[in-house]
Amino acid sequence: MKQLHNTKVMNRLAESYVRLVLAVGEHDPDYVDAYYGPADIREKVRLSPPSLETIRKGAGSVVGELKGLTASRMDAMSQLRHQYLVRQLQALIARVDILSGQKMTFDEESRALYDAVAPTYPENHFREILDELGLLLPGNGPVPPRYEAYKSAFVISKERLDRVFTAAIEESRKRTLAHIALPGKENFTVEYVFGKPWSGYNWYKGGAHSLIQVNTDLPIFIDRAVDLASHEGYPGHHVYNALLEENLVRQRQWPEFTVYPLFSPQSLIAEGTANYGIEMAFPEQERIAFERSVLFPAAGLDASAVEMYYRIHDLFLKLNYAGNEAARGYLNGEISREAAVEWLVNFALMSPERAAQRTRFFDQYRSYVINYNLGQDLVRKYIEAHGGKTGSVERRWEIFAGLLSSPRLPSGLQLM
Repeated sequence: MKQLHNTKVMNRLAESYVRLVLAVGEHDPDYVDAYYGPADIREKVRLSPPSLETIRKGAGSVVGELKGLTASRMDAMSQLRHQYLVRQLQALIARVDILSGQKMTFDEESRALYDAVAPTYPENHFREILDELGLLLPGNGPVPPRYEAYKSAFVISKERLDRVFTAAIEESRKRTLAHIALPGKENFTVEYVFGKPWSGYNWYKGGAHSLIQVNTDLPIFIDRAVDLASHEGYPGHHVYNALLEENLVRQRQWPEFTVYPLFSPQSLIAEGTANYGIEMAFPEQERIAFERSVLFPAAGLDASAVEMYYRIHDLFLKLNYAGNEAARGYLNGEISREAAVEWLVNFALMSPERAAQRTRFFDQYRSYVINYNLGQDLVRKYIEAHGGKTGSVERRWEIFAGLLSSPRLPSGLQLM
């Protein structure tokens, strides 16, 4: 009887959570990333949106009720649900505080919103990686312009872009379906857009359907085809949202998963699994073989260059925390926008145009940047800790699919 009571109470509080998330969305246009619950609930919130102060009080009240439940008497999934709702609501309160003018440091904000803090790295860490890259890149002199010159030979021309992405999507879908059962009629539409602060975005619409947008403002390199196909599509965001809808909304009738607040711990799980999903679908040697035989020819590129390209690319990926350092310094007010651009050019090896675009991302999404690299690292550690490193490929996919289908928190991944 206690379990049934807890379930009824949590369902009621979950419905309150949905309304609170939608209410924050009326004050922050970026906050609600997806909603596919009853339209009348959203319409009621839109017709009479509560103030930020009212939202904050309401969220605090729901958190108080949730903490009053006896979690130890719940089953394992209900305990995860309970922890998830409490932490998501605490993040909602933090976002309301930020919207109300409260100042937080980069690390304070990421902990409050995403339940995690990214490690810091000194300049020397990145210089050592740049030295390694310098040994592989053609030419002499500073690494950033040499890297830029090297990469310029691997741009997907706009007239070949859709052909290359379509091939990457078809292969990533085939590889994912070999291990994960997806809802019937799942699909997504791809649009090519411009004028965005991001390179790709998945807008989940419900009913196992997504709209995926690819930003064409800047040159798109050949590695981005598989990266975006897997990160935004299979087995990334599209699969993550479809499995949450199928397993938690439709089967368990948990309404909280009909809404996705972007600035919340859920985003670290979403981005982390999407980034880790790239290597799930395309282990290194299999990716190289596929790109050599399919994607490089489709893009009109020299397929004999694929091994060296990915040797260089693997080293480049070790620089990905350089973006966090630029964001941390810039958002803490320690460096200017110009200094952040310079740092991104020198240590993240971005072109000046791409670095400027990235600072616009910092302006809009702030500490969200940690979700990509720290999220990927936490997901990898979680899967390896559960037998995904030395176990079979099937076991690895089983752990990954379980993570995509459950209400996990970043702090929970770190308890391994």
